Formats: sequence, C-alpha cells, structure tokens
Amino acid sequence: MECFYRLAIWMHYKKRNNAERPKDVPAKEAEKRQAEEQKLINNARPLTDAEQEEKAELLTQAVTDWTKREFQQFIRGNEKFGRDDLESIAKEMERPLEEIQAYAKVFWERLDELQDSEKLVSQIEKGEARIQRKHAVKKALDAKIAKYKAPFQQLRISYGTNKGKTYTEEEDRFLVCETHRLGYDKENVFEELRQSVRMAPQFRFDWFLKSRTAMELQRRCNTLITLIEREMGEVAETKPVVAAAADKKKVAAKDPAKSGVPAAKKAKTSAK
Repeated sequence: MECFYRLAIWMHYKKRNNAERPKDVPAKEAEKRQAEEQKLINNARPLTDAEQEEKAELLTQAVTDWTKREFQQFIRGNEKFGRDDLESIAKEMERPLEEIQAYAKVFWERLDELQDSEKLVSQIEKGEARIQRKHAVKKALDAKIAKYKAPFQQLRISYGTNKGKTYTEEEDRFLVCETHRLGYDKENVFEELRQSVRMAPQFRFDWFLKSRTAMELQRRCNTLITLIEREMGEVAETKPVVAAAADKKKVAAKDPAKSGVPAAKKAKTSAK
C-alpha cells in the first residue's frame, strides 16, 4: 500500500518541480494546499526497479488520461449534483457519460484506499445535503404559490411575531414570488432576483429595496422561506385530522349506530 501511494505521488509530480496554487479556493486554503504538495515533491524519491514494474502493471489497470485537476472536478461535480446524477457531472466535465460511469464505479468501490477518503465523502455529503435542502424549499414554495390564482397580488405570509419593520408586505410578497419564478435551486438566483427588483416598475422609487445586495436579499428570502415552511408544515399536519373528521361524517350518514349519538336522542329525532 505504501508503494501504491508513493507511486501515485511520483506519477503526479514527476514532471514538476514546483507545486501549483489551487484555484477557486480561499487564499489561505490555497497557500496551505500548495505548501503540502510542495512538501510531497521535495520528499519524493525515484522508484526502484521493482516499483517500476508495479507502476507498469498499475497503469494497465488505471484511467491514465485523468489529471489531478479532473479528479477534483469529479469530486466537485458529485458535490454540486449528487453522486447519482452522473449525466450532469459528465456534461460539467465535458467527458463521455460511459467514462464517468466507469470512473465513478471504481471510485466508490476503492474509496477507502485514498488517504483523504473521509474528507472527500464529507465534502460530497455536504453538497448532497444542500441539494436536498433546495428540493425541500422548492416543494414548500410550490405548495404556497399554488394556493393563489394571482400570487404576485394575493400572496399572504403568516409572520406571527417575525414581521419586522424593515421590509413591507408588498416587498416580501414580490421577493417570494419572484424567487419561485426564477427557481430557488438556480445557482445565481439571488443575483437575478436583485436585477428583477431593480427592473420592477412598482419599486422604481423604493430606494431601500433597490439598494439591497444579493446577500441581503438572500437573507430576507431565507427568513420568509422559514415562515412559509412552518406554515405549510402546519397545513400538512392538519389535513389528516380534517380527512378523518370527514370520514367519520360519512360513516355516521351510512350507519347512525356508529355516529356516537345517544340512542335516546336518535329516537327523539326520529319521532320528530
């Protein structure tokens, strides 16, 4: 196993003297990763004859045209789309679906052989949790919007004690409806929402709303979504109770003996 890891390190760094700084990560994290990779390069030693033979054997069993950058793209794809959406991962990486399927099969079967397997799984699971969260929010918004024929004019939010004095009800209604229209699961939905606010004629003199950043609009929408989820959850809980009451009335109409009305009262009602 030690030879396998040294082989992987040597194969990756054999043509480089200096580690590259990772992109798309914070500066401190990029500097830390670069230092770690540079340390591996500095400590790497040539393979022995036996290890050269093992390298040749391993190369016949591996995907040889994948770089470390593409491996990281594969991990980010799993994080972004979920491990089961291989079609989206393939489109993101611009690789054939069959190749992604084969690579994913080997990756999950041999994941434990990777040194940072727990970190990779945690990264992917956090992404999948965000995907599930977006689906739950979309479901709640769909249910809320479906209650109104003209939601942009009619939608009402059950604020409770969370109304606040910063945003008006008209502003909140627009934010909820427009977020639903744009698609909450969109990657840049709140940037688009910010543009929609600026273009909406009803807010042409609303300098407060028009000056909100995408991050501020996102925070407000998250507050409103929490209220909507709570409201729709309460509706879902009361539905079985209402349904049970309706079923009880139907049973009583068919069989008065099961209605729970005292026999004397039934007889009196019949006499009348």
